[in-house]
Amino acid sequence: MSSPSQHVAIIGAGPAGLMAAEVLAQGGAEVIVYDAMPSAGRKFLMAGRGGLNLTHSEPLPAFLARYREAMPHLKAAIEAFPPQALRDWSEALGQETFVGSSGRVFPKAFKASPLLRAWLRRLDSMGVRLALRHRWTGWDEQGRLRFETPGGPLVVEPRATVLALGGASWPRLGSDGTWKETLAAEGVKISPLRPANSGFTVAWSEIFRDRFEGQPLKGVALTFAAHTQRGEAIVTRTGIEGGAIYALSAELREAILRDGHATLNIALRPDAETGELIAKLSAAKGKQSFSNFLRKAANLSPIAIGLLQESAKTSGKLLTALSPTDLARLIQAVSVQLNGIAPIARAISTAGGISFDELDDAFMLRRLPGVFAAGEMLDWEAPTGGYLLQASFATGVAAGRGALKWLGRQRLP
Repeated sequence: MSSPSQHVAIIGAGPAGLMAAEVLAQGGAEVIVYDAMPSAGRKFLMAGRGGLNLTHSEPLPAFLARYREAMPHLKAAIEAFPPQALRDWSEALGQETFVGSSGRVFPKAFKASPLLRAWLRRLDSMGVRLALRHRWTGWDEQGRLRFETPGGPLVVEPRATVLALGGASWPRLGSDGTWKETLAAEGVKISPLRPANSGFTVAWSEIFRDRFEGQPLKGVALTFAAHTQRGEAIVTRTGIEGGAIYALSAELREAILRDGHATLNIALRPDAETGELIAKLSAAKGKQSFSNFLRKAANLSPIAIGLLQESAKTSGKLLTALSPTDLARLIQAVSVQLNGIAPIARAISTAGGISFDELDDAFMLRRLPGVFAAGEMLDWEAPTGGYLLQASFATGVAAGRGALKWLGRQRLP
């Protein structure tokens, strides 16, 4: 079935795709958003389960630095649609925002569903149509888009196309990364997709794993190479994850890919002076158990004590045989050997994607005139904290504006 049209095709109904659709509709374009899933914004809704961290309130220069090597490529798009613009956009949809104690920005509703519902209503009022359960399978010989739909194969010929298919994390929500082969066949250079903001595997002992699986290490400081991150880490059955781990995940991932392992050091009492710990650990233990002594003398939680015991076993030593000095040093630098990266399907986001060399300043693919790309498909990564959604929204805006220029239209102010 062929469906020639004057519309612009957006492929992917996540934040980047829907934002591109909004910009294009505001500019007067006829827009259809295609998505393989039965409903829009599934990964966006999943992000909202933790409170929907939309963006961050830190000064823009520091904000932009979070994108590391990709910063020069994302700078113009984020400056054109900065964090305050995203907050204003949310509030125009009836979802007021606030800045949390960490500087992160959230909707007051603290979830994604009210924002997504209001957004879809506005897009509908602007004439944007959703074509759900439409899985894009590439282009035919005439350069038309091909889709598999419940009604059978569909071919459409839009005036322009915006690709916003996401990365490869949480594939059950729609971002499965299968677009890689399609674009590679067109000669588009793609950096390998890798887990970002992911957990890592550790060969825990059965005793430690069974007792502490799912428990958090709170208020710790994690160090790898020259990088230190304060926060929380969670022990999983197969390893370790959590906010502080995610912040170091890029460096840890690259080390494991290069060397096959990485050694993470965990300070269990980062605010305590080592000398003070030594003094407290030198006190008489009396009749109390060693674990109870550690709990009182060093203010350690059961999981922190368990991690000390796990580290001592790994090194072939008894925790009770350590001197107060060695014990204090261990508390401030417990070594955990990471031996692998958690699967990309469980990662929060994805590193790698379409090389920025393949895009012009309007986010159009140089090899495919009239085809634009946005969001997590592109070769960038960022820590959690609002940076992921901000770049997805901002590149969606940039691709939408680029497509409007391609159509010869002037975007609305």
